[in-house]
Amino acid sequence: MTQTSLPESKMPVVPPRVLLGPGPSAAHPRVLQAMMSNMIGYLDPDFMLIMDEVSELLKRVFQTDESITLALSGTGSAGMEAGLNSLLEPDDTVVMCIYGFFCERMVEMAGRLGANVVPIRAPWGGPFPAEMLEEELKNHRNVKLVTAIHAETSTGVRQPLEDLSRLAKAHDALFMVDAVTSLGGNEVAVDDWDIDYCYSATQKCLGCPPGLSPVALSPRALDSVKSRAKKPTSWYLDLALNANYWGFDRVYHHTAPVSMILALREGLRIVLEEGLEERFARHHRNSLALWAGLEALGLDLVAPEEHRLDQITPFWIPEGVDDDRVRGMLLREYNIEIGKGLGEFAGKVWRVGLMGESSKSEYVLALLSALESILPREGFEVGPGAGVAAASRSLAGG
Repeated sequence: MTQTSLPESKMPVVPPRVLLGPGPSAAHPRVLQAMMSNMIGYLDPDFMLIMDEVSELLKRVFQTDESITLALSGTGSAGMEAGLNSLLEPDDTVVMCIYGFFCERMVEMAGRLGANVVPIRAPWGGPFPAEMLEEELKNHRNVKLVTAIHAETSTGVRQPLEDLSRLAKAHDALFMVDAVTSLGGNEVAVDDWDIDYCYSATQKCLGCPPGLSPVALSPRALDSVKSRAKKPTSWYLDLALNANYWGFDRVYHHTAPVSMILALREGLRIVLEEGLEERFARHHRNSLALWAGLEALGLDLVAPEEHRLDQITPFWIPEGVDDDRVRGMLLREYNIEIGKGLGEFAGKVWRVGLMGESSKSEYVLALLSALESILPREGFEVGPGAGVAAASRSLAGG
């Protein structure tokens, strides 16, 4: 065989970035180090101990004693699809609270399963009104599932969940919640809020690379999956089969992503070392500084203040300013990534993410300083230093 040289790599070294988009966020150095641990078999007795530890750590972060906790192989969308695929059978009625881009993704998935999908759509940019769910539930005799998103990444809205959960249970329905962007940055109280299935992702507030979807599954939800008339259409995302691997039986299901599970274990340990309340407070403190700085620059935020999400802040792009060009200048000149708008907000908003290791005051100040330089070049005048000054006062408690 003739030996040929490898083609020259176009990007031999991954460039450093300040990741302030909607995800992934920065991974903690200890997490990256954990991924370099020795490889171990996915049925090795010592790896079983690691899985037990991950499950226990997840219980603490999900704030649950009752639920089974595990990490699915796949991103947050895998957690979404696993829940819908496992909890819904064809013709089951699912009532979906829709108020953003990722809520609509649930509708798409549930429709492919042959479920009777009932989407209730509220305007983007605000929380979903519980009274809309209350009225819709009166129209259905048998509702299997109610869904909601705790932190809608496309709109930057933090959705109150207690009333939605109460209404679901009053109609004997299971309650499924997306906590992809909130777990580890906001309170996610699975037991207190009576959530039957809650899923998240590793690459946001947990400070790990993308690749796993931590989930919490209530005994009631697991019983529902096990008592189905027909097996879920997805074998890989069957929650009962995955629970058997993560549970006492340790029944082989698929080759687990060992290095990612080691990363998640370290990420969860870091979360709990900081303390949940302290971590929530850090996210809020930095978001307050960002909001103050953006408003001082004359930029308008999308979400109402009382329902703003600490992790993701969408704000309106000023008229006449080019979306792609500004994000490109931030990336090439300052190594800062921010996110673009999705769905109804495409081309209309920018989204700043302050999640996990990316939620730092120095990053807030760096972004505001960069915007102070870039926006005037694009025809939007701002007060020199106004954003940084306002954020600094907020961080100082002023």
